[in-house]
Amino acid sequence: MCPATRRTGPIPEYPDLPLSLNARVRPSPFFEASLEHGVGAVTVYNHMVMPVAYEGVEQGYHDLTEGVTIWDVGGQRQVEVTGPDAARFTQYVVTRDVTKMAVGRARYTLVCQGDGGILNDPVLLRLGQNHFWLSLADSDILLWAKGVAHDSVFDVSIAEPDVSPVQIQGPRSADLMRPLFGSFVDELKFYQFIETDLEGVPLVVSRTGWSGEFGYEIFLREGSRGRWLWERLFEAGEPFGVKAGAPNNIRRMEAGLLSYGTDMDSSMNPLELGLEKFVDLDGDDDFIGKTALIDVARSGPARGRIGLFVGGDPIRQSPIRWWPVTIAGEETGVVTSTTWSPRLEKNIAYAVVSADHAVPDLTLTIHTPDAPRQAITTPIPFVDPRYR
Repeated sequence: MCPATRRTGPIPEYPDLPLSLNARVRPSPFFEASLEHGVGAVTVYNHMVMPVAYEGVEQGYHDLTEGVTIWDVGGQRQVEVTGPDAARFTQYVVTRDVTKMAVGRARYTLVCQGDGGILNDPVLLRLGQNHFWLSLADSDILLWAKGVAHDSVFDVSIAEPDVSPVQIQGPRSADLMRPLFGSFVDELKFYQFIETDLEGVPLVVSRTGWSGEFGYEIFLREGSRGRWLWERLFEAGEPFGVKAGAPNNIRRMEAGLLSYGTDMDSSMNPLELGLEKFVDLDGDDDFIGKTALIDVARSGPARGRIGLFVGGDPIRQSPIRWWPVTIAGEETGVVTSTTWSPRLEKNIAYAVVSADHAVPDLTLTIHTPDAPRQAITTPIPFVDPRYR
């Protein structure tokens, strides 16, 4: 049935293995400084090592939701598109309408392949009429974009600039940012950014983030100043109890945020994941995958994304391979992410299932590596995102 089932199956036990850093898996400009704050776990993201926890995911959740946290997300690489046809090219490779996008604005968007399958879900920033950044999730879109541009009708340059993001997230984020940048941080609207500097070091400051909380991103445009920026942020945040943090699985799931490679891949299209508002099918401009997605819209998606409340003891680890979901003994889809929500005092999960089962209040069975568990379908988000 669903191609996603290729990723289900039993999970072997993995021993603790050292992480080898080299030119293929490199640290960010902030990584050495973040180590001094007690990184407890890392992952590899866009060929870079990236912290995922310090004192544990649940402690990170409380730090994020109650104060202010600083994240090393240097692995969130940028694809820079410039040249006379940069706007036309960008329009062709993303699913949003670029013509309506002002300079200084950002948008969540999708990059699709010809059959509508999702290749990435970047944040698009427009720095000039023909100057864009695709701020990437974890996949090789730089090489893909170069391939699309090669021998095409577009006069563009595709590159990876010396740009490394750090996120400031949590309800006290503005308190940290204000002493460094002044009152303009209070005036930035959600998904708006400004090109500026701090003590002469060039930066982009945006009202974006992947937390479900109030926050900012700072895009450092001079990688050699990574430690300096990290330390300046912690100095500014000390009066507010700042903590080192990382993308938090609990909070992002409560808020309904998807993780590329975890909750979606090229076997899934935006319409079956509930992302249709980020796909402009009515515009005059073409984009890669548009024809296929129009066909999906006409016939209706075969699958749908739904939330689950899962019974049993707390689940504190998301699937390494997606877990099968059955109803009345027949497989209907997969669970892509799970976590224990301290706020709701329940296990929550994302599932992609047959469209007729992607409705609230159905009882399903999820097949964890330990034992089957009962689950009840529920709308997403579990907790309304507090994007203030």
